[in-house]
Amino acid sequence: MNLQKINALTESEFTAILGPIFEHSPWIAERAWASRPFDSASALLARLYAVVEEAGDALQLALLQAHPDLVGRLARAGALTSESTNEQNSAGLLALDDASMSRFESLNAAYRARFGFPFIICARLNSTDTILTAFEARLPNSPEKERATAWQEVKKIASLRLDDILGTKS
Repeated sequence: MNLQKINALTESEFTAILGPIFEHSPWIAERAWASRPFDSASALLARLYAVVEEAGDALQLALLQAHPDLVGRLARAGALTSESTNEQNSAGLLALDDASMSRFESLNAAYRARFGFPFIICARLNSTDTILTAFEARLPNSPEKERATAWQEVKKIASLRLDDILGTKS
């Protein structure tokens, strides 16, 4: 898929193709569609980010909450989106031993209890060890700092997913 084709899509096609860029949040693509045509992939991505930043606190939190736990119940049940499955697999998260899975479960629970959304990190840019290190380093963050950090990670994930759709590398 190239940018010219994306610019020519109907709203429903645009949403179907670009909706998965943000986990279970097709409303972002829906709202960005009216801003076509985009003159570059970076302009498209910037508009998608702006949609989230303009959406308000409740929808921003809903976006964060839409992400799955790393090595969580959905992952173990094979019920993640294909994008999340590939991303968690690339970091080695879907092949952990029982002790590592237990450690992730404990960290997931502590993180959710503290922040109200799952721990978000761009798994494709990390390994199991760096994810665990980041988990422990970020748990003491303030809610405001962690929400900002999670949003930066969502942006990394979205950028890589758009690259996949366009067949490019950023």
